Amino acid sequence: MSKSKNNGVDPQALIDTYGADTARLFIMFAAPPEQSLEWSDAGVEGAYRFLRRIWKAVHDHVAAGVVPACRSSAELPDALKDLRRKLHQTITKVKDDYGRRQQFNTAVAAVMELLNAYDKADLSAAHGRALAQEILEAVVLMLFPIVPHLGQVAYAELKPGADASQAAFPSVDTAALAQDEIELVLQVNGKLRGSLRVAATADKSAIESAALASEAAQKFMEGKPAKKVVVVPGRLVNIVV
Repeated sequence: MSKSKNNGVDPQALIDTYGADTARLFIMFAAPPEQSLEWSDAGVEGAYRFLRRIWKAVHDHVAAGVVPACRSSAELPDALKDLRRKLHQTITKVKDDYGRRQQFNTAVAAVMELLNAYDKADLSAAHGRALAQEILEAVVLMLFPIVPHLGQVAYAELKPGADASQAAFPSVDTAALAQDEIELVLQVNGKLRGSLRVAATADKSAIESAALASEAAQKFMEGKPAKKVVVVPGRLVNIVV
């Protein structure tokens, strides 16, 4: 968009309709700061809907009662440990995107992914409620530099009397990032055939054995012997028959 091409868009109309937070979020998410921004009405609507999702999540959580935030993964069931790991992976990424990389669009995308995982999780039990509190506090603070109006109000709802502008950026719990198990993509002859969970410390030989013994591999190998097993650490296992 440029004045010379007479296709500029006055952001004031966007602010009047959706608010300044939506305008900032759309601009930050639509393109990296060093690139030109392509206007999109659908993108503006998407930014607005995302902020409404955050507000609804905060409202629904607070309506059920504010609780102390989760501070450890030790007592969480495995599914919630995975969600808390994703939270702290997101904090790590957003902090790096803001500080070192200065890529605000990817920071917003990471928070969107976290909120998607939050929406899919069952957080109704006591441990889940505490984790929900931790996630929502972190989401609000991670986005506060971009959407301060929503952030200020939402944070005060989550922590009555607290001021988001005075709060520290969420800290990373390195213990939450530790994994007992990892999930690898399982392929047979290069085609996706399932997934495989193995111990995070498993060596190549153990991964090969687990892959060959898996039900999915046995099904698609059709009784044929494996010619080769390719292990890409942390990513996938491919059985060649």
